[in-house]
Amino acid sequence: MQREIIRIDADKCDGCGLCIAGCPEGALQLIDGKARLVREDFCDGLGACLGVCPKSAISFETREAAAFDAAAVARHMAEEQTGNDRHGIGSPGPASSLPPLETLESLGSPASGCPGLKVMQWPAEMTPPAETSGAGAVAAGADAAEDRSPSELRHWPVQLSLAPPTAPFLRGADLMLTADCAPVAMGDFHRRLLAGRAVLLGCPKLDDRQRHVEKLAAIIAQSAPRRLTVVHMDVPCCLGLVQIVQQAMVLAGQRVHVDQVTVGRDGQVLRAVSWDE
Repeated sequence: MQREIIRIDADKCDGCGLCIAGCPEGALQLIDGKARLVREDFCDGLGACLGVCPKSAISFETREAAAFDAAAVARHMAEEQTGNDRHGIGSPGPASSLPPLETLESLGSPASGCPGLKVMQWPAEMTPPAETSGAGAVAAGADAAEDRSPSELRHWPVQLSLAPPTAPFLRGADLMLTADCAPVAMGDFHRRLLAGRAVLLGCPKLDDRQRHVEKLAAIIAQSAPRRLTVVHMDVPCCLGLVQIVQQAMVLAGQRVHVDQVTVGRDGQVLRAVSWDE
């Protein structure tokens, strides 16, 4: 098939290997001191490796290439992590089975007694129950009250690290996992992406990625979302959110239909693709 894929200029490549580390899918290898694309079906064409190459040796080209195989990449990444675990390298990776149920349930309760951890749902015609109100906030919003766009959020909490895997709003949901930055960048995020969906937020760069993999795997296994939309920014580190989804499905042993949405820093949707179930 004709598609966009990376190209490596061997004359510019100095063999530093940074792009190898920047391609967790495993599409690249160092061969005879040069980076090479060795698995076309492992290259998603998003170019995370471009941002780490100090010699500008990597670019895009459109040519006949094998289709990106997300399932094969997920299996490869799981196998690589298992090998690392066996040799004591890196953080704990996906295991052959989910952690014990009591462990998974505790993932949604990092602290007790905090009002922010209370699971809540409300229908579209209601506003979420407020814990407190502040005069400053009321004054700040008074002038814009009539122009305010309605919120499409229908549940709490919204952080992946805080949501219990068996929260009622997750069961059979049309679930969206979004990077923290996307709702800030997109002015029409609620209307365009959030409406009708349950939402969980996370940052693959700043958060504990392995914990997110385990939490999302628990959600898939226990709440069986019918669809998953992953929304990430067009920066290399944010692609970690896609990898979290891939690894979580491997760990859960279940496939979910996935829609992948890439958002530019100007708030525009740059790309929207679906993965086959």
